[in-house]
Amino acid sequence: MVAVTFCDMTDRALRLLQQNPHLAELAAFPFNFDLARAAHGHVEEVRLASGGPLEVVAGDDTGGTYFVCADGSVLYADSEGGAGVLGSGVDMALDIMTGLPGWHDCLGLSPQDGEEKILACVVETEQEMREYHGIDDERAELRAALGFPERSAVELVGMLHAALSRTEPDFVLLNAEEGCAYELIGPPAPALWVPVLAAGRTDLALLRAGDGTAWEEVAEDPVRRRLALRAAQFDRSDGDSDLLRHLLRHETRSSMTDELRLAAALVGLRGDTGDLPLLHEVRETDFDTACGLGGMPEPDAGADELRQWAQDLDDSMFGTDPADEPVSTWTDLARDQGMTELARVALIRDLDEIVMDQSRLRRPDAPRGLATAPLSALARDFEELGDHTQALRAQRLYAALQETAWDRVSARLDLTRLERAAGQLPQAVETSATLRDVLAAPGDDSLRHWQGVNLGRFIAEEHYRLADALADAGLPEEAGALLAAADAILGELSGNAAKGVRELAEETAARVRKVS
Repeated sequence: MVAVTFCDMTDRALRLLQQNPHLAELAAFPFNFDLARAAHGHVEEVRLASGGPLEVVAGDDTGGTYFVCADGSVLYADSEGGAGVLGSGVDMALDIMTGLPGWHDCLGLSPQDGEEKILACVVETEQEMREYHGIDDERAELRAALGFPERSAVELVGMLHAALSRTEPDFVLLNAEEGCAYELIGPPAPALWVPVLAAGRTDLALLRAGDGTAWEEVAEDPVRRRLALRAAQFDRSDGDSDLLRHLLRHETRSSMTDELRLAAALVGLRGDTGDLPLLHEVRETDFDTACGLGGMPEPDAGADELRQWAQDLDDSMFGTDPADEPVSTWTDLARDQGMTELARVALIRDLDEIVMDQSRLRRPDAPRGLATAPLSALARDFEELGDHTQALRAQRLYAALQETAWDRVSARLDLTRLERAAGQLPQAVETSATLRDVLAAPGDDSLRHWQGVNLGRFIAEEHYRLADALADAGLPEEAGALLAAADAILGELSGNAAKGVRELAEETAARVRKVS
């Protein structure tokens, strides 16, 4: 958590509380916005997933904390792992909290619930509060002093709901040590595919309207083309044949993509044998597409055979429900559109679910085995986002779950590289030592040829790079030890495997000698 001071941008109410002890006491009780608790910080170290700064401005008597973010938004975090935005500034947050002193009990309400339900909830909550202490005179006095207008409970609930709905993706709070995300205390965020697919739906509507400019612009833009095809996947129309053929032809420019398979399936599902020449032309674009569109009916096939091939492809890879798509489909498309935080948050929550319940990795065909590939995929996704903290979190769990010696070494090799890239050199040294322990005592025969294949070369290279990083960090003893370990590994490699490492070995040795 970065200490900054940006609360004075717009928040007149906060300044009044800071300047007037009586108003500050009223805010603390009965409205539970206690400036004095800011000095205690939160119950644990936290940070925003986006990396933005946070400033503690107040706390409450349940262990909750009020943070101000860089844009002035107020983020509330409770002591049980929940968080949500309460306003675009402290003024707005205080307006809501003083107008709805029982706002915690209103978190599940939305404007769609209607006035009767909202008022019933607010009346019941405030009546319970009045049994223990006053709120009415205190509310009138504090709101008047802070300059807040009269607002109905319905309006205030609408303000609260709108503020909470802004929490994802830009204000997601993480436990700083473990990296897991706080749960939303307000309404659930829309399914990831909804914002990701929005532009594709717009483009699909333009294509269907026959907008000639859109036909060319969408087809020429690989991201817009992919999104339009995904929109067509979930909103299928018999009148889409021409636009699907158009998009299919252009998608060949991206070689073998899932969207190319999708376009081929959507075209083939129509059972028009006149499309077979186009489908075969697409399949022969390059080697990858020939493999990816394997099993395609011959050019003289009938409509039923074409339709069955397309149906089998559709059933195995696509379908009509966006909720059935793997999260990676939507995170990839989010990143392609520049929705970085949306992708990051979805990936973090996906990793959180695996960390909390590793049974999600169990193989249906072998319940005692784990399919750990999703963890390595998450590590790669986070690394591409530049989020080394989450990449390491995924890779460490992945490494811990590997069973064969080969897989344990491979996973720890990637972990060493990630730790080095993140500047976590002591951890990288420790991981590399664990890797060498497995090489020395593998426990199975999966590593019997490691000295003569690329794995051996990669292990040696990473040890030299780590030694170089230690030298750059002014740690000559540690660098010397890693250099010795690297040389020992290099000495075990076959001639071909060692050949590509010797130049790096010489450069690293010179670097280590220079700092020793």
